[in-house]
Amino acid sequence: MATTTNPIQAYINQLSDDKQAMVTAIVNAFDKHLPKGYHKEISYGMIGYVVPKATYPNGYHCNTALPLPFVTVGATKSHVAIYHMGIYATPKLLEWFTTAWPTYTTRKLDMGKSCIKFKKLTDIPIKLIHLLASKMTVHEWIEIYESNFVKKKK
Repeated sequence: MATTTNPIQAYINQLSDDKQAMVTAIVNAFDKHLPKGYHKEISYGMIGYVVPKATYPNGYHCNTALPLPFVTVGATKSHVAIYHMGIYATPKLLEWFTTAWPTYTTRKLDMGKSCIKFKKLTDIPIKLIHLLASKMTVHEWIEIYESNFVKKKK
């Protein structure tokens, strides 16, 4: 009898023990605190939370066959990262996050436009990640996405 492996668990299982712990902590935070309506799947080779095509049939403008991405969590050789499109597209959310950061950790924020990087499990301010996860509903994300990334027909 063949067994099938959950692709998300397979992604986690192939990581080193320290990266497994980090990714699991972050994924658990998003699983528990992300508003209803997002779907978890392998997205861009990482663990992703997307707006399903049933909710947003237009899909992602870069490849309309794909669902609209919101957050991905991935591991590289040197770090684990959260790629949060809401932070990238919403200056107010970015400001909230960067202002709140020192309240939850003394670690220096290592961040790009949408990428928050962590080198160790103890670097992750998990309570702040809980709050970040809860900040944007599916419908709010669709509205922000359309206003920022979808070209309006004239």
